[in-house]
Amino acid sequence: MSKISRDNLSEAINTVLAGTFKPDTTERKRKFTESVELQIALKNYDPQKDKRFSGTVKLRYVPKPKMRICVLGDQVHCDQAKAIDMPCMDADALKKLNKDKKQVKKLAKKYDAFLASDSLIKQIPRLLGPGLNKAGKFPTPVSHTESLTSKSEDVKATIKFQLRKVLCLAVCVGHVNMPAEDLYSNISLSINFFWSPC
Repeated sequence: MSKISRDNLSEAINTVLAGTFKPDTTERKRKFTESVELQIALKNYDPQKDKRFSGTVKLRYVPKPKMRICVLGDQVHCDQAKAIDMPCMDADALKKLNKDKKQVKKLAKKYDAFLASDSLIKQIPRLLGPGLNKAGKFPTPVSHTESLTSKSEDVKATIKFQLRKVLCLAVCVGHVNMPAEDLYSNISLSINFFWSPC
């Protein structure tokens, strides 16, 4: 059961989509695809006293198709990544960063998410320090039995709710080129997931 009425949500989605760039107008074209964010403001909630929550949910439709993912892998995963034109780094490349905070920060900024081989994931804090963790981009483990393509699609479709000190959460739930029904599905799923622990 949805926590918001279908009509209200559909109307909000149509309003958002109606306000986006139209190719047949004189409006200046944007050089990127606009994303659609779900913003949640919490009332009567004290993040100092009440528990902070975080959770991830996999959406039905990928909200950010152009998300850049890098594989931190062993030889097998690096070979697989190169075969599908996915950026990758092996343990030797990670060692060359020498735990340099600036270099690790630059790496975290360059990619939206990371996948790491099971065999390498435990070494990442030792090789890179806490940089990726601080950036909220600690790698998702991937085993040799899993396909890098399907795992990266899972990562692209997963959003994370994380309450910090402010009473407002924002997550990307889609983009303006998606059909309204797909946006409706992603937003409903996000709202229902967010509501469930409350």
